Amino acid sequence: MVIIKKSIDIKVPISIAFTYFARPEHVSDQMTGKGIAMTVIPMDIKDGMGVGTTFRIIGDFNGKRLEWDCVTTEFKKEEQISAKMIKGKFKTWSITTKFKSINDNLTNISMIVNYELPFGPLGKIINMLGFEKSASKGMETALYKVKGLLEGNGSIPVYITLNAYKKLIEEKKKMNNVPISSVLSAVLDKYSNITTQIKN
Repeated sequence: MVIIKKSIDIKVPISIAFTYFARPEHVSDQMTGKGIAMTVIPMDIKDGMGVGTTFRIIGDFNGKRLEWDCVTTEFKKEEQISAKMIKGKFKTWSITTKFKSINDNLTNISMIVNYELPFGPLGKIINMLGFEKSASKGMETALYKVKGLLEGNGSIPVYITLNAYKKLIEEKKKMNNVPISSVLSAVLDKYSNITTQIKN
């Protein structure tokens, strides 16, 4: 069994960090780079990505493509999210992401992956020849990319319902086809102004 653990401090409240990591496809968006790429496809969503949610991971590790299906086994708000493989090439595979609030605007995030490659002794050789190093580097890079995004150095992917997206498209047409991000900002600003007026 191989255990890879990576940890990082991100300058955001724990609620923001948890909300981002609660969607596995968000994290997979950051796991791209030299030698590694990962795609996560939610399949059956339970209780807002909670326990019982299944998703498929498609990974490319230095040209070696692997696919495996997972199920969320733990979902403790602002504490921990865990998932394990239920179908795939690994003998075993699991991931746990832990969240710890350091102060109101600083959160420590730890990702722990446990896995065992198939093929017996051959699997151990494959691991020694670079699989573990590639997976470790990918996790580290992903955490730094998430840090950059959440601390405001990039754009966070937004996942919304189809109906909400259709309404944004309607607003986009009314606003002379400005970018969707501008439409969303305008809608949120309008909502914020209305909320402020109601409170006053």
